[in-house]
Amino acid sequence: TPETPGKKDTAAASPRPAAPESDAAKGPAAPAPPAVTPKAPATPPEKSSPDKATAPERPAATPPAAPPKAAAGPAQPPLPRTSSAAEETAAAPKAPRSAQPAAPDKPAAPAAPRVPPRTAAAAEPAAPDKPAAPDEPAAQRKAAAETADEAQSVTALPAADRLKVCIATAEVTPLAKTGGLADVSAALATFLHRAGHDVRLLMPRYARIDTLGLAIEPVPGLQRIPMSLGHRVGHFSIDSTTLPGTDLTIYLLRCPELYDRPGIYTDGEDEHLRFILLSRAAIIMCQYLRFAPDIFSCHDWHTSLIPLYLRSIYAWDRLFENTRSVLTIHNIGYQGVFGAGILGDLDLDDTVYQLHQEDLGRGRINFLKNGLLHADLITTVSPTYAREIQGDEYGMGLQDMLRWRSSILVGILNGVDYGEWDPAIDPLIPANYTPENLDGKATCKLELLRNLGLPQHAERPLFGIVTRLVGQKGIDLLEGTLPAMFGRRQFAMAILGSGEDRYERFFTKLQQHYPDRVCFYRGYNNKLAHRIEAGADMFLMPSLYEPCGLNQMYSLKYGTVPIVRETGGLADSVELVDPRAGTGTGILFRDYDATGLAWAMATGLELYKNKPLWRQIMLNGMAKDFSWETQTERYVELFRALR
Repeated sequence: TPETPGKKDTAAASPRPAAPESDAAKGPAAPAPPAVTPKAPATPPEKSSPDKATAPERPAATPPAAPPKAAAGPAQPPLPRTSSAAEETAAAPKAPRSAQPAAPDKPAAPAAPRVPPRTAAAAEPAAPDKPAAPDEPAAQRKAAAETADEAQSVTALPAADRLKVCIATAEVTPLAKTGGLADVSAALATFLHRAGHDVRLLMPRYARIDTLGLAIEPVPGLQRIPMSLGHRVGHFSIDSTTLPGTDLTIYLLRCPELYDRPGIYTDGEDEHLRFILLSRAAIIMCQYLRFAPDIFSCHDWHTSLIPLYLRSIYAWDRLFENTRSVLTIHNIGYQGVFGAGILGDLDLDDTVYQLHQEDLGRGRINFLKNGLLHADLITTVSPTYAREIQGDEYGMGLQDMLRWRSSILVGILNGVDYGEWDPAIDPLIPANYTPENLDGKATCKLELLRNLGLPQHAERPLFGIVTRLVGQKGIDLLEGTLPAMFGRRQFAMAILGSGEDRYERFFTKLQQHYPDRVCFYRGYNNKLAHRIEAGADMFLMPSLYEPCGLNQMYSLKYGTVPIVRETGGLADSVELVDPRAGTGTGILFRDYDATGLAWAMATGLELYKNKPLWRQIMLNGMAKDFSWETQTERYVELFRALR
């Protein structure tokens, strides 16, 4: 799941909220929006019951924004800035993309559950009285193994089958990551490229990227491009490097004034400018490169203004005449909500009517909501999550909008990079193993226990947890379940994670109370994460909600039986065990309460006693294929259908 800290992006606004938002939720205090005489959009679709709402027909085309002034320098496309009426004859604009009307009125929705704030990743101190991290395995065992760092060959596609895709995102692994957004952005771009499609991947050049030792070069013709955001006038540049582990070029948006900061996200007053620029720079980069994408792939609120801009101030450019926008929601709890005082910075000029007018009237601008309003296709990271976010419990204020656009909302489960997560070739675990020979998993368990300072009881069940310690992940259920379970059952537990102080204190005390059964490593350690996946018998994910989740899919590949709550991507990737038939891959519980979690853990412990059945459950999971090669094909099918 993408993770985007910052005070301003945690508020969720509905078309008709039950109560006004607090000033803190809106971001900076918002003055009354300037007087705007909006152009009357086409009549919105008639209201129907929320479950039957359909996407609206596109209204009649509106006059295009004026074409921009030409930028300085030879052979460069115009700098896309809305200009005066006198300049409208400078170029012949295309018939613009139609504007979407504001969402129809909906009844007030119940307040959505609060989303716990993101917590910055903690340092990686060793757990009290425990080793800091396991040793590296012998390098010679992996000398012949293919690793994720090797560039893969690119498939040659006929021109008619080759998609042109521009992916704009705030995070890409391994350059900048706070969560699943970075993994998906990197994997989708990489596997589309390997499949033979023409991919242009853009992200900001954060300060931390310059510490990675990459060979970064300026892109000729894309240096010091002038840009104004509201009353602010400056410039930006585009650099490039090769995405590590691939032969894919990644473009980096350089603007030190906005991105040369310690973290990826900030609480600064100019946070909105950082992602307005990212959205506009993606479009401008394509103009300068004369790259006419079939698809603009936009991710979370950070680039959700691209669909709006394509329908407004860039609608004049025939380069994008056949371009369609796809907006992917990684976590709907983070929407980019700001006060209406930022309106001038959007530079919408006479196309301001294309913003969500009801929100504007209430003094706020929701980046994600406006992206949903204008996108040609909306995807999210699992089929179940796509259904859940249309309901009041998980819609976070956008459920009415999503029900209204439900005909273009699709859930695609995220994929796994088996070049990194495969016990047969994983260089970070003590012994490799396959479904045909599981001996190495027993070795991994004993070595994990030894590394963590726990008694090496091979037969005692071992639970693993690798997670952010926040409420979304169901840690409060563990607080209410584990003390009693430890008193009644014999098992051990390895926990890796950091987050809210309350939860860190809980696991620290649990370790102190059961020093021979619990090890809590506060922080994150990738090597230890791999070893927990390989060495644990069961993996716990009792999430309140989980858009997709990846660890349950890693666990399946490693023969570590997942115990998960039936929500989001967890429900789509884990199949409930049927002991009589010997089918299924894990244990799911439905109700979000301690009783449900206790039942699931107890069920797992009972099944573990039946060794032949347990082995079959492990093999069932290891046989599943959640590779990105498979999942990328779903995106390709949808992208082609939009052409």
